[in-house]
Amino acid sequence: MGALAFLSAWGVEVAYMASALLFILGLKRLSGVKSARSGNALASLAMALAIAATLIRVGADVHWWVLAGGIGVGAVVGIFLAVRVEMTGMPELVAFFNGLGGAASACVALAEIGKFSGEDTGGVSVATFQGPDFATAVVLSVLIGSVTLSGSLVAYGKLSGKINKNRFGPIGSKMVNALLALGAMALCYVAAFSDGSGWLIFSSHLFLVVAALVLGVGLVVPIGGADMPVVISLLNSYSGLAACATGFVLQNNLLIVAGSLVGASGLILTRIMCKAMNRSLSNVLFASFGEEQKSGGAGSDEYSNVKAASPEEAAPILDAAAKVIICPGYGMAVAQAQHKVRELASLLESNGCEVSYAIHPVAGRMPGHMNVLLAEADVPYEQLFDLDQINSEFQNADVAIVLGANDVCNPAAENDPNSAIAGMPVLSVWDAQTVFVIKRSLSAGYAGIKNELFEADNALMCFGDGKKFVEELITELKDL
Repeated sequence: MGALAFLSAWGVEVAYMASALLFILGLKRLSGVKSARSGNALASLAMALAIAATLIRVGADVHWWVLAGGIGVGAVVGIFLAVRVEMTGMPELVAFFNGLGGAASACVALAEIGKFSGEDTGGVSVATFQGPDFATAVVLSVLIGSVTLSGSLVAYGKLSGKINKNRFGPIGSKMVNALLALGAMALCYVAAFSDGSGWLIFSSHLFLVVAALVLGVGLVVPIGGADMPVVISLLNSYSGLAACATGFVLQNNLLIVAGSLVGASGLILTRIMCKAMNRSLSNVLFASFGEEQKSGGAGSDEYSNVKAASPEEAAPILDAAAKVIICPGYGMAVAQAQHKVRELASLLESNGCEVSYAIHPVAGRMPGHMNVLLAEADVPYEQLFDLDQINSEFQNADVAIVLGANDVCNPAAENDPNSAIAGMPVLSVWDAQTVFVIKRSLSAGYAGIKNELFEADNALMCFGDGKKFVEELITELKDL
């Protein structure tokens, strides 16, 4: 039996190592648009292997019916969400999943609080954790996991339009957040290093959970939709750090590795998103840009020299174009126009036109949002270009089509040093010979500022629903 137990434990560690390697390879392949699907498949395989190895590791020490029930419910919910959630709802789903990851880490750590040794003195246990390392890992997992849970739920509410405020009473102000952070740190110290009774240990962890949940709300609620891509990637990093801390609690090497990968990749992505907005992380978290804007935004009375074009007027210009660059934004996602955009591109290509897509890093509501939408419409990976790759090509383009994007195509980022988006890298669509801006109205983007592009001499506003306008444009092109 000893030999069998040794072989079983050895096999589990080998499986964990294989899972860690697959996670790394999957993450590497996720960094490229063309290899992202295989990267996701490798990561899924790694997770399945990790779950199987963990089930072997726990052996008969658990209630299998509880595990089977949990796996079954999780699988059903996962399949349901994968099938039913629209691509426009993907950012909210990612935010929600981040919160679930944090909640899972916190719950597992809380379940391990009972692992203390002490002596029974009249029915009162003197709680002493299994060393300061274990205690520190527990409180960090509870703190980070709870902040991730509540912060992600607020992010979900903001992305879905269910939360349209930047305060919940005093919660959300910098002073209250600072007090909550200090209180949470004090509770961490008490929970981790107190030599008091078991009740003190458990109650301090309970109060820590409450303080961390409120802190998570306070940290995210002041931040508006313009900064949500950064917030989502940061919360993703938090969920990884919480999982890493839980790995130390459980002494599980794979969980430590996987959590570290998620935490590090999330921080790197956060830095990339901040760079794309020409802002520091502290500016995103604590400055006013990105707070919820007043309804309505910039009205048409603030513009002059705006020229509109109908599908009938736009079609001949596109028909004569040799090079077209499409710039998608969140409006394309809302209109669910990605398939019609792909059809339009195919029609132009059949006419000998070169078509490419300009993807701004913060276009949409989450990192890679536009890439996912266009991949769903089977747009060739080779036609997708990042901002740095394609910005110089606009001057060679006959037509630039801006579909639902706003702030990422605003010349004010380069022309107005006092603008809220001054210095932010933007798509230089105005360098094209003609610019079609497909948009419902002249309303402002999340930055809440006027878009000078709408008044450009070479810009034509194509008012209407993105999907419907592109459909009519396709019809007109076919009739030429």
